[in-house]
Amino acid sequence: MVKNNKINGLWFFVALLSAGMAHADNGTFALCAKNFPDNNAERLKCFDGVLGSAAQIAQIVPPVVPATVDVVEKRKEVAVDRSYLTRVWNLDNRTGRDPSSLDRLQPHRQSYLIVRETNNVNKQPATPTAGHAVLTPYDMDALESKFQLSFKTDIFTQGNLDLWGLKTLRLWGAYTQQSHWQVFNTRNSSPFRETNYEPELIAAFSTGNETGWKLLNLGVEHQSNGRTNPESRSWNRVYAQGGWEWGNTSLLARGWWRIPENVLKDDNPDIIHYMGRGDLVVRWEPDSKMQAVSMLLRNNLNQNQNLGFVQLDWSMPVQLGKAAKLHAQMSSGYGESLIDYNHRQTTMGLGVSFREW
Repeated sequence: MVKNNKINGLWFFVALLSAGMAHADNGTFALCAKNFPDNNAERLKCFDGVLGSAAQIAQIVPPVVPATVDVVEKRKEVAVDRSYLTRVWNLDNRTGRDPSSLDRLQPHRQSYLIVRETNNVNKQPATPTAGHAVLTPYDMDALESKFQLSFKTDIFTQGNLDLWGLKTLRLWGAYTQQSHWQVFNTRNSSPFRETNYEPELIAAFSTGNETGWKLLNLGVEHQSNGRTNPESRSWNRVYAQGGWEWGNTSLLARGWWRIPENVLKDDNPDIIHYMGRGDLVVRWEPDSKMQAVSMLLRNNLNQNQNLGFVQLDWSMPVQLGKAAKLHAQMSSGYGESLIDYNHRQTTMGLGVSFREW
């Protein structure tokens, strides 16, 4: 009889255990035993809580649960809510990327593909350098395709810097390529009119500020079109760039110094006069982040003969797939490309731009 009672009691305990498991995680009993190894009373109290209700379990031993869908979605929201400068320059030092994968390639400048038209075709590119004059005008169309590809990758990171208010250092290698393609000029086999190659090495310092001054970049840059005379154009420069951000508005201000070249080999000795001594990029990004408006200003800071360039880009809230948006661009002034560094024109274009983060 005693034996039967023990068996019945065992089955009763199993039944209670099964019922309790409907309210608790499988590992809760183990947590009770682990938390109270030498206190039988507290351990039994914990077991009673397991068999009682999930609410009691949570109070006695908070269970370790995996991330729910809501948690995952909130993490996504946090990632989306990163500001423009933070995303592009990784100012919050996000880690976890596979160093061997293409994830290391990050956006640098805007990448886009547009069809644009100019009001003033540069049929005879010119430069003061002797022997660099185009004698026969080129047969070029006003309407052409323009595309830009720009990316960078981090090479080195130094945290806990604490140098003059700068908290971290990140070394970037960057590359930008811009091409102007006479795709509709079939009578001349649709040639590439101009392609500019621009590699950079950038030391980016983060201030750690949530708003205001957030970034200091020190860079060295080469830009050329890979052509031979008389179309050859190139220059090298070092620059300093500051980055500020307030809410959904960011500002990048840069000044540069051209590295001197041999006078006899300089393809464009007056390039500073036309391309300017610095530039300013102002960007506005609404809260939805479905669109962005940016304006690039460049100026030679010469009061007597002031020359400059302005470019306005608008990534519209029109999704074309998962990674592209409708994109409009307007520019006016000198230096839309290197071959046009001393040529004034106004252009209008429409096409697509690609994700920036």
